[in-house]
Amino acid sequence: MDRREFLRTIAAMSAAGAASAFLGGRGLGRLFAEEPAPAGGRSPDIVAVKGGDEVSRLDRALQEYGGMGAFVRNGQTVAIKPNIGWAQDPRVGATTNPELVKRLVEHCLEAGAKKVWVFDHSCDYGPSCYQASQIEAYAKAAGASVAPGDSSSSYQEVSVPGAVTLKKMRVHELALEADVLINVPVLKDHSGAGMTCAMKNLMGIAWDRETFHALGLDQCIADVCLFRKPALNIVDADRVMLSGGPRGHSGSRYGEQRMLILSTDIVAVDAASAKVLGKESAAFGYIAKGEERGLGTADTAKLDIRRLVL
Repeated sequence: MDRREFLRTIAAMSAAGAASAFLGGRGLGRLFAEEPAPAGGRSPDIVAVKGGDEVSRLDRALQEYGGMGAFVRNGQTVAIKPNIGWAQDPRVGATTNPELVKRLVEHCLEAGAKKVWVFDHSCDYGPSCYQASQIEAYAKAAGASVAPGDSSSSYQEVSVPGAVTLKKMRVHELALEADVLINVPVLKDHSGAGMTCAMKNLMGIAWDRETFHALGLDQCIADVCLFRKPALNIVDADRVMLSGGPRGHSGSRYGEQRMLILSTDIVAVDAASAKVLGKESAAFGYIAKGEERGLGTADTAKLDIRRLVL
């Protein structure tokens, strides 16, 4: 081996080692291990940003679409649906990062939104979840209003066109009335569905979701997504809970991914997020069922994924 070949070999080994460390090991982070699809001079199907912090990741991802003005117009009402399901500190990773929610509210208002609401139908006692997650305080500090999600009077019965199982459900009034719905899940393990991300996060617009488990969780997750398509799905994949989800506990394992994934396609963003967990979309039945109902594309190899590193 001559000197030039030796240096090339060392460089390749160093790059491989750095990539392994960057991707988190143990099969995590496959989304960034794949070759990017050609951009083709159009808006991307998915934007994945790694590095930086919650604010810088969101700012950079939105740049790929030309800013929040691509989704929110002057005078519109926006409903932001984070995961506020549990009365847990943000560091547990059971709820959406409050700094991400705050920056998102700011972007919506800067784009000309007349009103921005933040809400979720929590699993624990609602006011405790809003407080412990810090989402209520951060959202209000940014200029949003926070709506309760644990009062049945806030929900109206609707039909779900095209649903297989969940043909009727009660939906929060904000999901019915807002001009723009933005879905902001936290990526994590889930004991029932295997993963909770964008599709499952929309369960929080429904009141009677306890019946989802009895009727078949995978199909009901797909059915609830048929009711209203979010204008944007923004996945918080910063500190990813790998076990003990969805609530988390002292023995939960984590992957520090420092990532944000953004897409208008709710199926595609879940398929891409599965790769962050080191899995394929086929591992989660509701993704396939969502694709079957025409909600989006699960084959990420066919998509333009902009992979950006800060």
